[in-house]
Amino acid sequence: MTDVKQVLQQQLATTWALLDYHVQQWHDDDLFWEPAPSHWTMHQVEGGWAPDFADVEPTPVPAPTIAWLTWHIGWWWSTALAHLKQTDVPAREDIAWPGTCASITEWLGEIHEAWRTALSATDRLDDPSAFPWPEEAGRTVADMCAWVNVELTKNAAEIGQLLILRRARH
Repeated sequence: MTDVKQVLQQQLATTWALLDYHVQQWHDDDLFWEPAPSHWTMHQVEGGWAPDFADVEPTPVPAPTIAWLTWHIGWWWSTALAHLKQTDVPAREDIAWPGTCASITEWLGEIHEAWRTALSATDRLDDPSAFPWPEEAGRTVADMCAWVNVELTKNAAEIGQLLILRRARH
């Protein structure tokens, strides 16, 4: 019988390696490169940074910057971690994006380690989960953990593609 937790942990390790591959190549000036006229990014505000955001995504969806993507990873992953650990879910506005490649790498590394530890310790994989789906979707904590791996893979690929495009244009 396949150990679901082991599969999720192996997927996470592979996905994290993909993100780490791109992180090893980025520089602070890559963070705010605007890939299209219509884009989402981060804005410096009093006391930190604020993301472009809409409760309903516009059509067409704006192209994200690496800065926005890294904030987005921190936001949804912190939310998923709270659901996994059954702690208070942070408000989107409370996600403090650190603003430099070095500090983002450290921040995401801390979330990754906390997630890895919580996943390793959980015995709730068969429990119902209403994140990121509606409660009536009938999903489990294992489904949420698998979604984390897929979402991280997607975001890592987006960051990689932005780095490739930026380098190709210079």
